[in-house]
Amino acid sequence: MNRLFGHLRTISKHRRLVRSHCFKAGIPWRGIVHDLSKYSPSEFIPGVKYYSGDHSPTADERKELGYSKAWMHHKGRNRHHYEYWMDSSPETGKYGPVKMPLVFTIEMFCDRMAASKVYMKDKYTDRHPLEYFKKKNSQEDMHPETAELLERLVTMLADKGEDETFSYIRRELLGKKR
Repeated sequence: MNRLFGHLRTISKHRRLVRSHCFKAGIPWRGIVHDLSKYSPSEFIPGVKYYSGDHSPTADERKELGYSKAWMHHKGRNRHHYEYWMDSSPETGKYGPVKMPLVFTIEMFCDRMAASKVYMKDKYTDRHPLEYFKKKNSQEDMHPETAELLERLVTMLADKGEDETFSYIRRELLGKKR
């Protein structure tokens, strides 16, 4: 029962934070619909089974099975994950990353910031999303332009904070005045 409510609390807190960040960034709809698939049986049941509270349950499912069914379900339905944006090139026929649309790249930034806050708890600083980005080397699997923008945003967050980063996103990337 503790894992059930712990997992439910964790994913709900994460969604609330992402929603708040998306509103601040000027993409409210993405915050409203963010990660709804986490409540589906395909993701929720393994989430409860592998819940620990200090890292994603998909990591433990992956250790046990050699892959994570929940993660494969999740990344295939949520366009804010760069893994969603893999396809075969019509020019080369090779499988690789596709440039993500701006709105989903911004949502990915909001998602990473929220995940850092949820898992780091009181130890969170605005440097954590940048450290995670560098540690995971995920930029090697992203389209170069997507990776460059995400790195620019997590660096700006680390150097200048949330308010200035969200203002930059609204003003410079989305062209919204506020």
